[in-house]
Amino acid sequence: MDQNELPLGFSFALGQNPEAMQRFTVLTTEERSALLQKAHNVASKAEMRQLVQDLSNRA
Repeated sequence: MDQNELPLGFSFALGQNPEAMQRFTVLTTEERSALLQKAHNVASKAEMRQLVQDLSNRA
């Protein structure tokens, strides 16, 4: 799997959090790659939701 490919769970979680999705779209390439690396290493649904929630809480 390509590390820049959106994991399915990450896509679903973003779809449920419009603010996080908006913030994801404006990330730099480096920021997006780092976030996707984290998403690929998530071990649970709750952890994925938290990752997306943290994205929506960024200032």
